[in-house]
Amino acid sequence: MIYLDNAATTFPKPESVYIAMDKANREHAVNAGRGSYRAAREANRIITETKQLLRDLIKVDINAAVVLAPSITIALNQIINGLDMRKGSVIYVSPYEHNAVARTVNKVALEKGIVVKEIPIDEQTLAIDLEKMKYEFSKDRPEFVFCTHVSNVTGYILPVQDIFAEAKKYGAITILDSAQSLGLIEIRASVINADIIAFAGHKTLYGPLGIGGFINISGIPLSTFITGGTGSDSLNLKMPDGAETHYEAASSNIVAIYGLYAALKTLNISENRSNEMMITRHLVKELNNIPRIKMFLPNEENHTGIISFIFDGMSSADLGQILDEDFDIAVRTGYHCAPFIHKYLKDESSLGTVRVGIGKFTTMHDVDCLVSALKELANE
Repeated sequence: MIYLDNAATTFPKPESVYIAMDKANREHAVNAGRGSYRAAREANRIITETKQLLRDLIKVDINAAVVLAPSITIALNQIINGLDMRKGSVIYVSPYEHNAVARTVNKVALEKGIVVKEIPIDEQTLAIDLEKMKYEFSKDRPEFVFCTHVSNVTGYILPVQDIFAEAKKYGAITILDSAQSLGLIEIRASVINADIIAFAGHKTLYGPLGIGGFINISGIPLSTFITGGTGSDSLNLKMPDGAETHYEAASSNIVAIYGLYAALKTLNISENRSNEMMITRHLVKELNNIPRIKMFLPNEENHTGIISFIFDGMSSADLGQILDEDFDIAVRTGYHCAPFIHKYLKDESSLGTVRVGIGKFTTMHDVDCLVSALKELANE
């Protein structure tokens, strides 16, 4: 199989991740924080060190709480449901948001009577329109701003630093979805103006499925959304007050955490980014030579290795099935869990886009096979 669905989850993982997870399953899969014996202490040490590696990645100190969760979706649910949103509160979201934000914000808005507004976009370039955004902010002052760093549909790198800097003029709380960026793009918390950064372990960090979380840089108070056992203060029916333990109910997925720990230890952001962009530029050049293909591309300097396109005369679903069954090429098709952006792409007649996700282990041969298959289909 030629795997080109790295925006969904990076695959394969570095060999060190597989080794660490196998070792963890065999030797360390005990309940961290629930016992004073040596194996439990070792599991707890790995959790502590993994959290510190995440802090180091965004250049924050020990005071930034790192909360681990089973996925970034659950982490975003904890954040959105935990924020002090009240009737009439104004929330801004980018038009590139994933349903992990979009559906969760919508649910809370319906329950609490919150106003949700989209950050404006230039419909020609598909870039965030910062000037229109500034006007909207001045008219309806933002209290909370949610923004994905990289679009999982087009690969567009959003100007989150500018968006959040403007939001901070109004005292807004800013939340970054770094699912498609952390580990691929350098993020300095002090520069980006994010109060909370949510992350996915299994995407650009090259860890396994089953681990994600958020980093509460500014110490934003969040009410409890998920409750349960923590291994401490067990006679108390309220969750512990700790900045991290208050949000970490249930047994830790220590096997996945070991995998993330191994991935973070071997992560090379500049190398991953350089390789991804070299292959992306090559693929874009080749796809531009196929007349039946229309790509949705942002500016090359604001782009990662995610390419979406439609194929004239064929639905995205049909094309994806043919690529799979006839060429053993795995791509993603459809609307990619991103409900807002497709009204600007105008891709409903194609049932969404075909999405190519390039990753650390993608080769020139892989994308050349895709191009060859598409050329063959275009000439039929």
